[in-house]
Amino acid sequence: MRENVGLWINLIGGTGSGKTFTGFRLASGMSAGKPFAVIDTENRRALHYADQFKFEHAELRAPFTPDAYSDAVIAADKAGYHVIMLDSGSHVWSGDGGVLDWQEAELDRMAGDDWKKREACKMAAWIKPKLSHKRMVSKLLQVKAHVVLCLRAEPKIEMVKVGGKWEVQPKQSLTGLDGWIPVCEKNLPFEATASFLLMAARPGVPLPIKLQFQHRAMFPLDKEITEESGRLI
Repeated sequence: MRENVGLWINLIGGTGSGKTFTGFRLASGMSAGKPFAVIDTENRRALHYADQFKFEHAELRAPFTPDAYSDAVIAADKAGYHVIMLDSGSHVWSGDGGVLDWQEAELDRMAGDDWKKREACKMAAWIKPKLSHKRMVSKLLQVKAHVVLCLRAEPKIEMVKVGGKWEVQPKQSLTGLDGWIPVCEKNLPFEATASFLLMAARPGVPLPIKLQFQHRAMFPLDKEITEESGRLI
């Protein structure tokens, strides 16, 4: 039998794409009128929406370690919230004390200023940060609540040889679209139930990175994601 199991939805976008507002709309629909939890890493910016949505707020500050994220989500889940929204999930990767900072600190510990040794130790320096991030993902997948994770995206380019000439083109990636790449671990968009890229040209309108057949009717690709999408899913 189909059950109301916990879902994980990623909303990914750059400035002006409407990812935070869309996250609130989706979480509001999923929570069916009950207050939902918002874990805010954006210097309390979620409170700008306090007069529009019914939610309870917690602030997460640096260092943005994977354990800090998973501890916050587990605390909200144990408190009985039906829906948990995190804005933003990108800090755990590129924020102060996140995975990238951790890897750099590990490299400093292993090799110091010896640049030849640093090159040899690069892969080993990833072991602890990536294991911690993997544990965080595992915990997010196990919570009973629905999770809405907002992630930043950045435009990336690459040099591609076309007809014997090098051209600058939007970077191609399995986790991004049109050169917009999520600021997160490369597999994170595929860990979720569904992942959408939002663009500033059409705020709130989803471009699917991952969208399974059974959810397509709930997210029309020519309309904004709304409370109704949350209610349906």
